[in-house]
Amino acid sequence: QCKLELVVGSPASCMELELFGVREEPLGRLDCDEALLGSYPVADGCRVHVIDRSGARFGEYEDVSRVEKYEIAESDYDKRPETLRSFLRQRQWGRYDAEGTQRRAAEQQQREAQEAAMSAAIPLGTRCQVRVPGQPCKLATVMYVGTCQTDFKPGYWVGVRYDEPLGKHDGSVGGRRYFECQPKYGAFVKPQSVTPGDFPEEDDGLEDEL
Repeated sequence: QCKLELVVGSPASCMELELFGVREEPLGRLDCDEALLGSYPVADGCRVHVIDRSGARFGEYEDVSRVEKYEIAESDYDKRPETLRSFLRQRQWGRYDAEGTQRRAAEQQQREAQEAAMSAAIPLGTRCQVRVPGQPCKLATVMYVGTCQTDFKPGYWVGVRYDEPLGKHDGSVGGRRYFECQPKYGAFVKPQSVTPGDFPEEDDGLEDEL
């Protein structure tokens, strides 16, 4: 029973053991604490069934909302020296880094202002070259400029229609349509990846074939 306690989790003192045969026929109770397992009619394929008499109910500890929790007042927690809050405050990390928070906010505002200025210089319908880091240069037409009410990162985005099916969608993202194009021809890129200019569509020579 002590060995089974590690397997089933029930206290040995609260166990009742039953022995079942290969065909699930009951072979009797293992009710003698001094007897060895070999003294019972045990064979390959037999099963020992454990009955828990401790009164614990299955799954009662899985619902953590039923477990009583220790709560401490915010004012008392704030005074403790060994907490994570105290650790961060002493080192001025995270939300306790006022100077760093102001610096990051200023940098974000500067990036947004730069993106807004670059977006204003990209007219709708203009031809462009798109250079996204880690990807080959692509030719496209500007179809959308502005912010996007989707799961995008904040800031300004440029919706483009590629000359070839090298995009990700048809101009519709997250159930909202921003522009029209064929499937796999549309994409959104950051303004700094877009270079407007006189970039004619590539001639694949198909018009010269009969």
